[in-house]
Amino acid sequence: MLEYVYPVVYTLFLWWFSTGVILYLDGLPRWTHRWTMLGATQVLAAAFYGLTLTRSDTSQMGAYVAFTCGLLVWAWQEVGFLMGFLTGPRRSPCPPGARGWGRFFYALETICYHELALVIMAVVVFALVAGGPNQLGLQTYLVLWVMRQSAKLNLFFGVRNLAEEFLPDHLKYLASYYRKRTMTAFFPLSVGLATIAAIVLWRAVGATGATPFTITGLVFVGTMLNLAIIEHGFLMLPLPSMALWNWSLGSRPEKPTAGGHS
Repeated sequence: MLEYVYPVVYTLFLWWFSTGVILYLDGLPRWTHRWTMLGATQVLAAAFYGLTLTRSDTSQMGAYVAFTCGLLVWAWQEVGFLMGFLTGPRRSPCPPGARGWGRFFYALETICYHELALVIMAVVVFALVAGGPNQLGLQTYLVLWVMRQSAKLNLFFGVRNLAEEFLPDHLKYLASYYRKRTMTAFFPLSVGLATIAAIVLWRAVGATGATPFTITGLVFVGTMLNLAIIEHGFLMLPLPSMALWNWSLGSRPEKPTAGGHS
């Protein structure tokens, strides 16, 4: 039983803690961001090395290391995006009256560098683990990538909860490309497909003859996919999701209160 519990707990902690650390660092003064990016790049190099070392390792420890390295590669993307190093050439709000494909291409201009970096990083991770039986780092990265693309499209098409509080001040213009709506057909489609994939993964966990490495890897990926589905739910439900990371918001400058000075 513990072979199922430990990976779930580890995934939950790593997801919660790494998100909080990134939010905290992103809230620090802008001059610190270049140093944060430099440190994140060093962590990225270590993650690449870890993926290379574990590509032939099918032990449970190999699964833990490969999963962690895949998540660290993804974290580098998050740092680069939230700190404004990997966004796009357009850094202004959506032009008034933009509709349809015009609005889509305006939105794409704001994140195209990030989208290109996501592709490049996927290719690099694939090359590092190619030919080895341990593909968990790549699988972790791909699940996060697909679900993040789904979240971006849902925000563009329209959701109830835009989660604008996650955007730092220097990226607030991105919220103008979001749309607040009750629901679109894309939301149940995206969540439904992700749920089917999660069910398939969790059914495979209980398959007879599965090795400890296979079980651990499936639990890691399945838990991460379930977390991504829950995050999609936050887009439609008015839940205070930011409360999970209140501890990380102390680095953000306080907003001045209306009508007075401190």
